[in-house]
Amino acid sequence: MLIAQQLRVKGRHYDLVPPTSLQASSGSLLLVAGELQPQRTALALTLSARMKPSDGKISWDRSSNLGHLRRRSALIDSPGVNEPEQHLSVKDLVTEDLALLPRRYRGIRRGADWIKVNAFEDIADVWVDEVPAARRLGLLCALALANPEVDLLLVDSPDRHCSDPADWLPQLEALAQDPGRPLCIVATVTAVPEQWTGAVVRLANPTLPAAEPATGPDAAAEPETRALEVEESQDNS
Repeated sequence: MLIAQQLRVKGRHYDLVPPTSLQASSGSLLLVAGELQPQRTALALTLSARMKPSDGKISWDRSSNLGHLRRRSALIDSPGVNEPEQHLSVKDLVTEDLALLPRRYRGIRRGADWIKVNAFEDIADVWVDEVPAARRLGLLCALALANPEVDLLLVDSPDRHCSDPADWLPQLEALAQDPGRPLCIVATVTAVPEQWTGAVVRLANPTLPAAEPATGPDAAAEPETRALEVEESQDNS
């Protein structure tokens, strides 16, 4: 079970993740709704142990060790973090992702073989940004699950690729409840689909501090933005 208690991530001007508590178990899908993309991404990064929280506690399988959480989780399609580069074809993406697997899990070494076994031959030569939303999601989840240690998926804003929840919601539900490999899935979304009757957590909108009067020649300058810092990938050996 994934448990977060009063999890918080500070930002420069407002909390990227306001104090948030949630829990999700294997075999279930939890939707976390937030209006701002930086908040959704920060939460996905934190729940997958790619970013350390400023406050609060987080645990997976009764362990609060962030290294354990990182090994057991996968971050899916996070904007500006690990979303596939547009210049890649599906074949190239698969080859790159398989090369990142820990060596002991590299059962299928050739991307072409993996594509055939997992039934993605119809999109092998398609540019990643041209792949339909449902197929894109299925591909990225399948690549993450090529690592048998992964049993927690953090899917960042799948609804940004399409306006129809049918392109992602049923797929995530079915994946979570797969009897052969039940998963815990947390998806951050802009809005909760009307047909969804499962568990929901809503991120509070940020409260911005009162602005001080701007003076001087730089008063009209663009405000600084804070980039999310992501820890380097663990050694694959």
